[in-house]
Amino acid sequence: MKAVRFHEYGDPDVLRHEDVEQPVPGAGEVRIRVAATSFNSVDGNIRGGFMRGPIPVVLPHTPGIDVAGTVDALGEGVDGIAVGDDVVGFLPMDGTGAAAEYVLAPAEVLTSAPKSVPLADAAALPLVGLTAYQALFDHGKLTAGQRVLINGAGGAVGGYAVQLAKNAGAHVIATAGPRSSEAVRSAGADEVVDHTTTSVTAVVTEPVDVALNLAPVDPAELAALVTLVRSGGVVVSTTVWMPAPSDEERDVRGIDLFVRSDADQLARLVALTDRGELRVDVAERVPLAELSTLHARAAQGAVHGKVIVVPSVA
Repeated sequence: MKAVRFHEYGDPDVLRHEDVEQPVPGAGEVRIRVAATSFNSVDGNIRGGFMRGPIPVVLPHTPGIDVAGTVDALGEGVDGIAVGDDVVGFLPMDGTGAAAEYVLAPAEVLTSAPKSVPLADAAALPLVGLTAYQALFDHGKLTAGQRVLINGAGGAVGGYAVQLAKNAGAHVIATAGPRSSEAVRSAGADEVVDHTTTSVTAVVTEPVDVALNLAPVDPAELAALVTLVRSGGVVVSTTVWMPAPSDEERDVRGIDLFVRSDADQLARLVALTDRGELRVDVAERVPLAELSTLHARAAQGAVHGKVIVVPSVA
């Protein structure tokens, strides 16, 4: 079978599209015929060798944390999944990824794929959808009637965060640039702030309950978010290399989010998708053989929106 792997850390050109042996599922595993994986920014950081501490991988390594596909073989002891099932999942970040024609997955990370979107497109959901869900509800404890600020709402995580917060009955304030402001508004944001022309601290005059930072902002801008949060509120940030700010005097917590795989939460996101309450947006579909080029474009800041990577493009 074909897979993309890197045998050493480095720039995008270390990625090779090559022949590898088809894997055989062990106990508790299933083999999936991959319909698609997706590109996440952490893929580039892993490939570049910047995540060797928190995410140690064995070389050669196949990237691709998200997977959508069809089960084609079962390992010993797997229950509740059958050959032929369409599934979606968030694979272990330090394991072999889904940038391949087939991949092994622990059965417990998988859930049924949504039926309302093409199977390949479902690969756009797991990591970014779970990041948004866990930020808002596990850590932000967001409830109906609260106010939430989503800083950097124009990205893939932000699109899900806006929808999920709005579905939960929150008042959503979102920052986005001109390219993505309309998409953010259509996702349900009540207020959209153009961060290229306006400081969010100048326009948010009523405190928010939750501030969610999804953007690699200037440290001073990140620190300023805590001033917008009411006493007892929370700042949740995905930019873990810059610790989330807090204010002990006002009991404002700062939380650095490390997303985790959770099949039950992913099943909730799938159910929302199939009920038409969560929109799965795919900006591009890229052939597996062109993954190196995609990584290079991402390194140059030339990738916008969620990109899925497919073993073959019809």
